[in-house]
Amino acid sequence: MAKRVMTVDDSRTMREMVAFTLRKAGFEVSEAADGKLALAALQAAPVDVVITDLNMPNMDGVALIRALRADPRMRATPILMLTTESEASKKAEGKSAGATGWLVKPFDPEKLIDVVKRVAG
Repeated sequence: MAKRVMTVDDSRTMREMVAFTLRKAGFEVSEAADGKLALAALQAAPVDVVITDLNMPNMDGVALIRALRADPRMRATPILMLTTESEASKKAEGKSAGATGWLVKPFDPEKLIDVVKRVAG
């Protein structure tokens, strides 16, 4: 059975690029435009891996990670940050919230597939 991944980004283009890349590698992909929409969708249909942007309206990536880590069903789900931010302080904030890993945009499709396969188990 295909692993399920949700990509969360306020940029439709970025969501589509991530979804296209992962679908080509055999993953099922769902999309959300911000953390609030992702949280609602994940309550209804949990996934195996979440890939989230950091800077988004309504609920940013760090707030989304904290909310997911507070949910017992999502506590162990791998969460990757995919963002233009590469500052150590931002990475530390993501890590302390519970991010599993950090990828910087623009992403390398092969690297993204490799990392998702690794964390999806």
